[in-house]
Amino acid sequence: MTFLSLLAIGLLTGLTTVLFGFGGGFVAVPVVVWADASLGPDAVRVATATSALVMVVNAAFATAVTPRRILAALRGSGPLLLLLAAGASAGALLTRHAPPDLVRWAFVLYVVLTVVDLLLRPGFLRPHAPAGTTRAAPRPLPTAVGLPVGAVAAFLGVGGSVLTVPAMRRAGHTMRVATSLANPLTLAIALPATAVFLAGAGSTVAADAARGDLVGLVDPRAAAALLLGALPVIAVLRRRPPRVPDRVHAWTYVALLGAVAVAMVLSG
Repeated sequence: MTFLSLLAIGLLTGLTTVLFGFGGGFVAVPVVVWADASLGPDAVRVATATSALVMVVNAAFATAVTPRRILAALRGSGPLLLLLAAGASAGALLTRHAPPDLVRWAFVLYVVLTVVDLLLRPGFLRPHAPAGTTRAAPRPLPTAVGLPVGAVAAFLGVGGSVLTVPAMRRAGHTMRVATSLANPLTLAIALPATAVFLAGAGSTVAADAARGDLVGLVDPRAAAALLLGALPVIAVLRRRPPRVPDRVHAWTYVALLGAVAVAMVLSG
């Protein structure tokens, strides 16, 4: 029954990958915490690692089917991608050895602070440019943000979308472009993080978490179920993307973050 439930959640993961650039992180973490509740406090660490693997596949697939004209906005972002990867490696190493409760409540706190920021600070829900005026050309993300964004995203298991989508939105991109660009940025974070998580469980993981069905810290059964549900949805929606008004898109992004924060609290 758990496999079927994860398969159904995978459908939602595919939807959030296309519409919000999440790649699976914010949806996958609370769901895998629930599925692996038998691991006790260590379930959140396994969920973070499993989420990273799901994001590698989802983000890679979504990037591959994204129009090249949209991906062109990342031209010249090589240094940013390298710093994202370096930060992600450090963040994943910290997750392997950090107390599980710290990871859980850091996840919840970060999401809540992000929601508050998006609601109160102009630029995400309320564009800076007055209605009827021409928007300036979107600005690239500063290279310097790569290291901290990669570290925080990998530590929490959220990919890069919750950090990069608001930044790209405030830089002048529409929600559709910002969420599409989040996938290659998420891939740069999730790939090295997954390699770290697959390498071992870390010294603080309880003995009962070292199950025979785990690979390092990753639960491959949960990852497979999520991906089986997600990939067909990504394939269909990338070919026929839904037309969502920009303002509705932005508000839905915020609402989903709030729902995930609540789900993470309840999963404990």
